[in-house]
Amino acid sequence: MKRIAALLPLRPVAFLGHVLISAFAGLRGGWRFSSRDLGQVTAECSARAVPIVSVVNLLVGAILAFVGAVQLVKFGAGIFVADLVGIAVAREMAAVITAVVMAGRTGAAFAAELATMQAGEEIDALEVLGLDAVDYLVLPRVIALLLMMPLLFVYATLAGLIGGLIVATGMLGLSPAAYIDRSFEALTLTHLGLGFSKSFVFGALIALVGCYCGLHARRNAAGVGIATTQAVVASIVGIIVIDAIFAVCANALDI
Repeated sequence: MKRIAALLPLRPVAFLGHVLISAFAGLRGGWRFSSRDLGQVTAECSARAVPIVSVVNLLVGAILAFVGAVQLVKFGAGIFVADLVGIAVAREMAAVITAVVMAGRTGAAFAAELATMQAGEEIDALEVLGLDAVDYLVLPRVIALLLMMPLLFVYATLAGLIGGLIVATGMLGLSPAAYIDRSFEALTLTHLGLGFSKSFVFGALIALVGCYCGLHARRNAAGVGIATTQAVVASIVGIIVIDAIFAVCANALDI
């Protein structure tokens, strides 16, 4: 395998190709990374991220319900707050807000960890031993986020709906049963499937960007900070761009 540093002039497309080739090789011949490493990364991307993801999306759902209630109550249509919160959370907010949180939390951690290894010449040590850094360091992180982001999306959607329920019952006097019933009517598999699909793409983006910035960091202490900042900024911009592409495609397909 070529040295990771040799991929730098070829830009991120070559890095993506390297990851895909390693992934297909792992599917056919078995993964080269240890299951323990995958378990540690998965735990960091899932259970330890649930509290912050739940709190942020709970507040987002409450904000959506509050803004919607202020306007809808003027027309005597307060019950439709459930529609507003349910559709907005399932299609857009749960996936996007969760991805932004994970970019700042997990993507930055990936970049910082790999950049520190790069500065300490641990990546070079792997290559001297004939071990590919993508196989042992990148793939576990990509797989972990691909698996965990959809589950975090489910938690985020539930948290957003609960936030809307709290505001709707407290501000509009709606009964919890009426709100929940209306939410089930408004939410369809199309809305949930769109958000679910976004979560997969966002998970891959965050992992790839974080690992790319970490592996291509400068070999000093400043390089760790720069790589972390680049990973967070690039991930958030990419999330917004991809979400816009999903929105255009969904509109064109009348979804």
